[in-house]
Formats: sequence, structure tokens, C-alpha cells
Amino acid sequence: MKIRAAVLSEMGAQAPYEKSQPLQIKTVELAPPGNDEVMVKIAAAGLCHSDLSVINGDRPRPMPMALGHEAAGIVAALGEGINDLAIGDHVVMTFMPSCGHCLPCAEGRPALCEPGAAANGAGELLSGGRRLTQDGDMINHHLGCSAFADYAVVSRRSLVKVDKNLSLEEAALFGCAVLTGVGAAINTAAIRMGQSAVIIGLGGVGLATVIGCLSAGVSKLIAVDLSPEKQELAKSIGATHVVNASDADAVEQVREITSGGADVAFEMAGSILALENAVAMTRRGGMTVTAGLPPPDQNLLVNVVSLVAEERTIKGSYIGSCVPVRDIPRYVEMYKAGKLPVDRLLSGYLELDEINAGFDRLQAGTAVRQIITFDHN
Repeated sequence: MKIRAAVLSEMGAQAPYEKSQPLQIKTVELAPPGNDEVMVKIAAAGLCHSDLSVINGDRPRPMPMALGHEAAGIVAALGEGINDLAIGDHVVMTFMPSCGHCLPCAEGRPALCEPGAAANGAGELLSGGRRLTQDGDMINHHLGCSAFADYAVVSRRSLVKVDKNLSLEEAALFGCAVLTGVGAAINTAAIRMGQSAVIIGLGGVGLATVIGCLSAGVSKLIAVDLSPEKQELAKSIGATHVVNASDADAVEQVREITSGGADVAFEMAGSILALENAVAMTRRGGMTVTAGLPPPDQNLLVNVVSLVAEERTIKGSYIGSCVPVRDIPRYVEMYKAGKLPVDRLLSGYLELDEINAGFDRLQAGTAVRQIITFDHN
């Protein structure tokens, strides 16, 4: 079938993107779902820094590629072998499909699925190959989703069924921002009531981490960012303190507030400098968690004596160390109960044709989560 999709043909375009137009809205051919695949009518898709990092070349991917990985929609068609979904079901996409059979999956760590990571890196579906073409030429999938489009065909392993009472615009947030941010607090750090936390980088994932830490009952929560507007948003959500990341004494401010350093420091900015600061803001015996994705050629220099003698932990967090089929329904229920106010992440709505301007706002830091909505009438 013919669909409209936002396709990136070449990485590294110069901002402003509204002028350079790196994403072209193209009419492409979408193949029907094959074995263990589902066609989803996309209702809402969020603009995320993981998309931006492909556009600017920080995260190299095979080109051309149909972008978009944080989305929710309605099941439109089922391939062979699908017996646990029905047409009309509401689903959230997850950007890390899990096979269920490799060693990480068997250990209960589907975020580290080996076939899923290989498929994502190759621009393919977990079920194998690609389902998008234009004039006979293949178009790569972004993280198994390619959700900046009217419809998408994805692996069944990329979907989680959700309650139809949840708006699809809100449901989209749970596929990336909420999983990654709340999961980093609850799963990766296992943060506990009464502990202190600092979050560097208040984008969608960082603010979701704020929400996750607050839900766990932290005593002090310091939100760090360059944007005064995002600092104020974090305070309105519940952060006890805010620090401007540009302050020369930002590390000292956090260490003073926490009497020597936070129990857990989260780096959510995708910056090596931010990660270095997060380590410096962590107390002796504490944990530094990073879910930021800086360019792959950047490395962190660690003082090994400090790492050993102060029993520090530096830990990566991918998709919030989540089990999506377990955690998305849990987080949705917490949201409905008023315990995870993730709707506060929403900055506004836009149409697919406005996507490049949306990424300008994301890069400038003037938006947290913008949602593309699709009119299927």
C-alpha cells in the first residue's frame, strides 16, 4: 500500500532543519505484514533526540531510513502466527525488539537482546528484511519502527498492547521517554525512598527520570540543565532544587546540597562533559547512571583509584533496563493513578509536514516532547 513517511536520505544536514529539510515527506510502498508481523495505523509519534542524533550524524545508521521510534497506534492488519492481538487493539511501539531466546532475553534482560540489536543496526525488522520501498529501492527501518508515517509494519516483538482508555497521544510517550527515564530510576538505579538524586539533562528522558525518582520517594532531587524554562518545569513536577549547568560551580552546588554528593546521579544529556560532571556529583559509594548517547568516538576518562577506593559504580542504562511487556502496563497504571504525571512532558502537537521545524525546536531545547498526530480521515 502507498503511505506517507518521513525519510532521511543523508545524515549531517545543517540546522535550521526547516530550511535544509533533511527529512522529506515521501510517498513510499509498504508491504503487508509477514509471519509474526503486524501493520499498525500510527496515531501519534514523538520527536526524540535519538531521531535527531541520526539526522545530525551522531548515531550513524544505514541510509535511506524512515525515522521515528516512539509511537502508538491501532492494529490494522495481522501477519501469520499472530494470535495474541486483534485488529483494533491499541499498541505502543518499543524501539528494542526482543527475540525471547538469546542469553540476555533468557536472563530477563530484553533490552540487551542480541538479534534485536543486530536488526536495529542493520535497519531491518527483527523478523528479517525491510518492508518499505520507493521505486523498487529499499528504505531502512529506524529501530524496527519507522513511525513517522501513516502506517508501519513491525515485528510483533516491537509492540505492547495497552488500555484503549489511554489516549494514543499520551500512550506514545511510554514507548521511549517513559521507559527510558522512569526505567533508569526504578530498574537500573533501583533508587530507594530517602535517597538523593541529581539528573543532568531535562529533555523528555531526563524529566521522565525526575518523575521516576519522585515516585520512588527520594528526599532531595536536583535538576540540572542549561534552560531556565526546563528547570522551572522540573520544579513544578517536584524537583527540590535546580542548578544551571552553565554555572562554573555547578558540581560544587550539587555537592553542597547533598552534603558531599548524590546517592545516584543520572546523565541524560548525551554529553561526555555532562557524564564527567555526573560522576563528580556522585557521593563516595554512590552510583552514576547514564542513558545519554554521545557520538560513538567520545570516551570517558575514569580515575581508577577513585573508582576502587571509593567503591563507585558507573552504569549504563538502555531502554531503562526495562522489560517492556511488564513495565509499560505498570507505568500506564501508575500514570492513571496520578503517580507518574508523564503528560507534563508534552510540549505540543504538530503535523507530519512540520517535522523539520519540530526538530529545530528540539535541538534548540525549546520543546520537551512534541507529538506528531495523524489524520486518517
